[in-house]
Amino acid sequence: MSTRLSDVAGIAAFDVVRDGDFQTLGPANHAAPGTLVFAEEARWIDALRGVSSVSAVITTAALAAQVPDGLGVAVAASPRRAFFELHNHLALTDGFYWSDFATEIDPSARIHPRAFVAERNVRVGPGCVIEPHATVLERVVLDGGVTIRSGTTLGSQGFEFKRMDGRILSVEHAGGVRLAEAVEVQASTVIVRAVFAGFTEIGSDTKVDNLVHIAHNVRIGRRCLLVAHAMIGGSVTLGDDVWVGPGVCVSNGIVIGDGASLTIGAVVTRDVGPGERVTGNFAIEHSRFLSHLRTVR
Repeated sequence: MSTRLSDVAGIAAFDVVRDGDFQTLGPANHAAPGTLVFAEEARWIDALRGVSSVSAVITTAALAAQVPDGLGVAVAASPRRAFFELHNHLALTDGFYWSDFATEIDPSARIHPRAFVAERNVRVGPGCVIEPHATVLERVVLDGGVTIRSGTTLGSQGFEFKRMDGRILSVEHAGGVRLAEAVEVQASTVIVRAVFAGFTEIGSDTKVDNLVHIAHNVRIGRRCLLVAHAMIGGSVTLGDDVWVGPGVCVSNGIVIGDGASLTIGAVVTRDVGPGERVTGNFAIEHSRFLSHLRTVR
């Protein structure tokens, strides 16, 4: 369902220059069609040219004339603040990012009486197992044969805060979590729901160990193995058959190829190719790290 910029102009502090439709909010690389973005610099607007998923932009008055033809345009003194204030409002509005429904649990699922499953916006498929003290919050979809061990939380609000105008704005997480068939998540792991439309996703037959953190918008492929204390940052993509060793930290936005191996304690700050094996902790002082990196490239 499309929304007009003019329909929501009173929700956040912006003025409509050229009206336009949008279906979701998100970053410029968001795959969903009809995305509303914000742009505070000319280079961000240049990057929009040829991006078919973007349909409207919140920007500054000085940059509005540079927005490509065909896109809706709104202007604000602080495009970032207007964007996230609008997002926070719509995230809590039934029918924009998500349409509420009563929770659906397949009769063959086994849910311990001391587990918590939200009363709405959850689907639990056939043969699923949810152990005691596991928490399944709203906007979680479990396909068949999923196992959730004790103390794990699915669908939590993630760590997304924006420093703006001397304050910190908490960003609502409007998306969901989807676990495909035969996924197993062991004890005391947290999987965060997506920020905008769509899901944090885990592919079929992937196994996640105890005490793992999987942040918003992560997409994990099939048959992956993630070992205890791994931390997968926001918007990371893992291919199929990836090994993530104990204590691995993967920085935001990284892409890990099929069959890659991240060994124990690795701190991953760059993309990893298919079948590549990486090792090591690069968490030294930043300028020293950059100098060292130049010597090995």
